[in-house]
Amino acid sequence: MPRSPDQVIRPEVLALSAYHVPPAKGMVKLDAMENPYSLPPELRSEIARLAGEAAINRYPDANAASLKDVLRSALPIPDGMDIVLGNGSDEIIQLIALAVAKPEAVLMSVEPAFVMFRMIATFARMKYVGVPLKADFTLDVDAMLDAIVRHEPALIFIAYPNNPTGNLFDAAAILRIIEAAPGLVVVDEAYHAFAGASFMDRLAQYPNLLLMRTLSKLGLAGLRLGMLVGRKEWLTHFEKLRLPYNVGVITQSIAERVLQHHEVLLRQANVIRTERAVMIERLSVIGGIHAFPTDANFILFRVNEATQVFEKLKRRGVLIKNLNGSHPLLKNCLRVTVGTPGENACFLDMLKASLAEFEPASPLPSY
Repeated sequence: MPRSPDQVIRPEVLALSAYHVPPAKGMVKLDAMENPYSLPPELRSEIARLAGEAAINRYPDANAASLKDVLRSALPIPDGMDIVLGNGSDEIIQLIALAVAKPEAVLMSVEPAFVMFRMIATFARMKYVGVPLKADFTLDVDAMLDAIVRHEPALIFIAYPNNPTGNLFDAAAILRIIEAAPGLVVVDEAYHAFAGASFMDRLAQYPNLLLMRTLSKLGLAGLRLGMLVGRKEWLTHFEKLRLPYNVGVITQSIAERVLQHHEVLLRQANVIRTERAVMIERLSVIGGIHAFPTDANFILFRVNEATQVFEKLKRRGVLIKNLNGSHPLLKNCLRVTVGTPGENACFLDMLKASLAEFEPASPLPSY
């Protein structure tokens, strides 16, 4: 008699919950850190032509050589550094973890952090160590350095800015971690366009430093293109684990053409940064709300009865991210993506309407 799934599948996988993506049809969608702006009409027309001419009957260029050349210029990537491309950053994280997952190997990050760091550690059978941030979401450098000595991690992921908190960690503190780490340190710069800070120019200085980027937050989330930048001595081995033809013909063609107009994406990022400042200001005057500083395209805020507020917003047609209960430091926290001015105004109006249903208002506790 065939065995059941719980007899065949690894117990740590049985214990996992799948990454949840809620339905958003008909909603003001501010939950996934997407760029809310479409590309200009002339560029969309060019993309339509490229899609129509794409040789979808053929496999894509396995090395994506032409796209990599454009990326080198657009980012820009320092001379002497290689690129590995992935189906989003998630695949890149998984490639690295699989490559270093010797028995008892440790993957380390901060907490709270991008949930896929922990999940992929499980996929790769690595031990995961999460070092809590301070109460204000800043990096606890002493705790990180102590954890490095105790656990000797093969791999450390640090998001810069951090997700879900939105803040940039102190660069000098990150350099201390890189210098102390016995293995790789990967700095995830998914939100680089909204922060104006990067470790790209440090790659040549630190042999154990790698850098991740994605085009998802810039406005190309549907293409699913992530990249790893670093020394050939590392990336050669990660290429061995990359599945053949993982970046499709359409993705390569469209990403290459849009990146030739990189300034369009950067202008949109600047608009989002401007609207982010407006959102922070408007949130700060709403009673019972504490909005945290952010260098990303989203805002983390704390509010009493966060889960109830989240549900009330959903009923009013606005979808944001409920982080309450995901980590002790995120008690009563919600996260909202910066959208268009109209979307943001709708969110603020619906937030005020939702809060008005809680009477009498109680003061926001400190954590």
